[in-house]
Amino acid sequence: MKGELIPYKMLSQDEFSQWLGIEILESEVGRCKLGMRIRKDMLNSMFKTHGGITYSLADTAFGFTANTHGKYAVSIESSINHIEALEENDYITAESTVNLQKTKVGFNIVEVKKGEQLVALFKGVVYRTNKDWED
Repeated sequence: MKGELIPYKMLSQDEFSQWLGIEILESEVGRCKLGMRIRKDMLNSMFKTHGGITYSLADTAFGFTANTHGKYAVSIESSINHIEALEENDYITAESTVNLQKTKVGFNIVEVKKGEQLVALFKGVVYRTNKDWED
């Protein structure tokens, strides 16, 4: 399967990401950009976006990007820094790039933005299996 098509297949099988309203904005081997709008049911008790929502968008971008190389890839470590609070109706994007790729391990950075403003920075490590993505 062509690497840039793998995120579309993954999203079609990912009910959680669909529930979040994630859409694929760009996809190529080694890079994926996603977007979503913050809904009222994604807010915490302080009426700000729950940190898990931002994390989930970034984690999805990370996973989609890691798999564009054609092998099933799974997360083995990740972390996020929340920089700015988000509110209902904010539209955010997450762009993941492969910063370093070894034979079995890949390292990704995901920038989460509202417009041009960086709101979170996610770092992830992925393990690549031997299993190929198929059509």
